[in-house]
Amino acid sequence: MEEEQNENDALDFESEENENEVSIRTHEKIEQNLSGEVLLMEKGYVETRLSTTYEMVADDVGLIHGGFIFSGADYAAMLAVNERNVVLVGSECQFLSPVKLHDEVKFIARVRHKEGKKRNVHVEAFVLDIKVFEGEFKTVVTERHVLRLKLLDEEGEKK
Repeated sequence: MEEEQNENDALDFESEENENEVSIRTHEKIEQNLSGEVLLMEKGYVETRLSTTYEMVADDVGLIHGGFIFSGADYAAMLAVNERNVVLVGSECQFLSPVKLHDEVKFIARVRHKEGKKRNVHVEAFVLDIKVFEGEFKTVVTERHVLRLKLLDEEGEKK
């Protein structure tokens, strides 16, 4: 009986420990080797890591193209919102330091503002202790997939 009680206590501890964890509900088919892998995910918060590879190199010195850094930040922002139909509608960002081949880039994204269907997400990226990127991502959660929205009426007029 006592052994059974100890097992139940352990199960209770595990469920308390994982209550902030959430499962991925958006961008499920993304290539994580190009946009980052999830390290930690909680409601409104995510940490990801992008391992830079030869496919990302822009020149013969090993500079990583900024588009891959932006993609990693965008993916982190989408995961922080974590709604099935979240889309990016705008961003303001700064590339603060170059990233090179074999760097490990850690992204930290936090939902900072939520109003109706709108979400603003702040994203920072680091290589070791050096901040290499910072941005504000404006997103919208739509009722249907963005490619399935009816933006025009039957006669081709904007709604």
